[in-house]
Amino acid sequence: MNNSHDKLGKVTPSKPTWQVWWRLLRPHTLTASFVPVFLGTMVALQNHTLHFGLFMAMMIASILIQSATNMFNEYYDFKRGLDHAESVGIGGAIVRDGVSARTVLNLAFIFFGIAIVLGIYICLLTTWWIAVIGTICMAAGYFYTGGPYPIAYTPFGEIAAGIFMGLILVLLSIYIQAEVITADSVLLSIPISILVGGILMANNIRDLVGDKEKGRQTVAILLGHDKAVTSLELMFIVSYLWIVGLIVTIDASLWLLLVLLSIPKAYKAIKLFEGKTKAVEMVDAMKATAQMHTQFGLLMAIGLLVAYLV
Repeated sequence: MNNSHDKLGKVTPSKPTWQVWWRLLRPHTLTASFVPVFLGTMVALQNHTLHFGLFMAMMIASILIQSATNMFNEYYDFKRGLDHAESVGIGGAIVRDGVSARTVLNLAFIFFGIAIVLGIYICLLTTWWIAVIGTICMAAGYFYTGGPYPIAYTPFGEIAAGIFMGLILVLLSIYIQAEVITADSVLLSIPISILVGGILMANNIRDLVGDKEKGRQTVAILLGHDKAVTSLELMFIVSYLWIVGLIVTIDASLWLLLVLLSIPKAYKAIKLFEGKTKAVEMVDAMKATAQMHTQFGLLMAIGLLVAYLV
């Protein structure tokens, strides 16, 4: 294959395959944007009619923004020398597949552009305040690894992920359907927000050694491996107890107890982290954490749907 070099000196293949572009999206992470939108829509459905067009626009825009965030991550981690061919948990389009770093960056901005168009459609049917919130969310996605002080290099990554990919995403999905946010809606969004932060915590536990060498100061680095795993376990426990608390305090549907079916996946994730020291050994633990978030969120949404139907 004839290769060329971009300005950053990376070898670029002439024809990247579709698998390369697919991996660049980090598809295993995209449920973190799908699940909150689905959950928020099911919360709104309890008292309002579903607007399918708004639901799909919100879903696609959220996936595009997260995909773009993953690409910014790929670009800036490469530019700062954090990623290399042996790095785990990355798309690897730049360091392994030779895609131009500039191409990855441009594609991320294109995804942002499409999300903006979808956002305009949402605003036309709801309120232009959605544009303000959406802009803030996209800025958070960019500055997670972009800019002079990336959020990902600080102890605030989990909090940012929980707020923007959990709380705000759920509440936006509720608002565009119901045009109102209630206290109960906020309370229902909390456990999935905690678990979105848990995905990032798991990622940082896996990457602890490499991140520490590059000067990052994540929560996992500050706590150390064992305490970070314990913290992740507590995040799981609080999420389950939160659901039980909602049933007791605000008379939430008993169908929400379907989330308990995800406990085996949560248990598996913690066990897979225990005693591990190398990033490659914790890949399955990271996947299990993401799957637990997905199962928990979908089961919660299904519980709400069943409650609505019956």
